[in-house]
Formats: sequence, C-alpha cells, structure tokens
Amino acid sequence: MEAVKPSKPGVRRPVDLARVHGLSVQAVRNYERDGVLPPAERSPTGYRRFTEVHAKALSAYLALIPGHGYAAGGEIMRAVNRGEIDTALRVIDHSHALLQRDRETLDAVEAAVAILTGTGREPQSRNAVPISALAHRLGVRPATLRKWERAGILRPARDPATRYRVYSPDDVRDAELAHLLRRGGYRLDHIAGVLHRVRDAGGTEPLAASLGQWRERLTGRGRAMLTGAARLAEYLDSGTGPTAQPR
Repeated sequence: MEAVKPSKPGVRRPVDLARVHGLSVQAVRNYERDGVLPPAERSPTGYRRFTEVHAKALSAYLALIPGHGYAAGGEIMRAVNRGEIDTALRVIDHSHALLQRDRETLDAVEAAVAILTGTGREPQSRNAVPISALAHRLGVRPATLRKWERAGILRPARDPATRYRVYSPDDVRDAELAHLLRRGGYRLDHIAGVLHRVRDAGGTEPLAASLGQWRERLTGRGRAMLTGAARLAEYLDSGTGPTAQPR
C-alpha cells in the first residue's frame, strides 16, 4: 500500500478509495492506468494523489458494471474521461437497446411457449420426419426451412444413407416456435437467439419454468442502469468534472 498521507484538504490515497468499495489498492491503481479513473497528480515522491473527483469516478464505474458489463462500463468511463460525452452516451444507448431487445425476446418466448405447452396442442410424434413432412405440418415451403437452417434457427441431422435432412422431435418443436415468432414479425437473427435460449433450457417446458427468473434478471439490469446513470451524472456534475489532471 502507498503510505503517503493526505498533505492538503481533499487529497485521498489509493487505500482510501479502495476501502470504500472493498477493493485492493492495486485495483485502484489499475483503474487509473486503464483510463477508468482520470489521471491522478503525483506527490514529489511519486505517490498518487486522488481527489473527490476520482472517488466519484470510481463510484460511477462500479455502478455501471451491473447494468452495462465490465467492457461497456470501461468504454463509457474512458470516453467521459477523454471529454467525449457523446461517445459515452452512444455506448449507454446501445446497452439500453440490447435490454429492450431482450425484453421483446422474453415477451415473444412467453407467448410462444404458452402455445407450445398448451393442453390443446396436438401430440408430437417421437419419430424423425423429412423436410417435406415438416414443411407440410407448418404450411411453409422446404426452401423456408433451409433458410432457417442457414440462419442458425434449425439444426437438422442428415440421414446416413441418403444425406437428406431429418428433423427430430426437438427440431419440430424449434420449427414450430420459429414459425410462431416469424408470423409475429421477428427477424431471423432474433429468432435464432430465442431458439438458443430454448436449447440451453432443455426445451419449452423447462424454459417456461425459468421465464420468471429471466424477467427478474432483466428488471435487475434495468434498475442497475438507473443507478449507474445516477452515479455517472454525479461524476459529470462534480466540481472539476472529468478532465485530465497533470501528472
């Protein structure tokens, strides 16, 4: 730890900033090195002299992480410290756009899963079916299913003898979900992301049980973004503002 004591009012040591957030002194040094904190003045003996501005910058960065992630949070702070506020705001806007997209995805999954797990749904065969049978079931052309495959929505196997596509019961489920979302106007890349969630969850039934937790996580991200915005505003409104200080 750097043993220097504050020599003038408002000066803080790295350890002073670190203790507030339960960080190591080295982490504080690294944040300054990486541009997350504005440059600190140095004492005649080379020790860092942080100020209230640095304390607010550190609080802002740590508050941005839960909502925006480490990479975006660092990008935001570095842009602010360079005086590029518009650049920082664009990163923030992008994070909000991603959150909005995740909310729309969740809404679509909830609606589709409710249909796919409904009691009135036709029992699904446990046998694999060819592309023509699946296309007929959905009322689409085989070319549509091949397009969905290229987009990463479907992953059919190939018959070892004929090399024709064959669709397992899980593939049929995925195709039904994709068909519902496509009719709802969703883009193919968006649908591919939904199907990735379904596969990770192990099917629509396990996914249905996890939707509440998914929504809670999105709500948590949204609230964290609000907190991060408040801390960043405090930093921007601080006395000297996010300008580089001479070393």
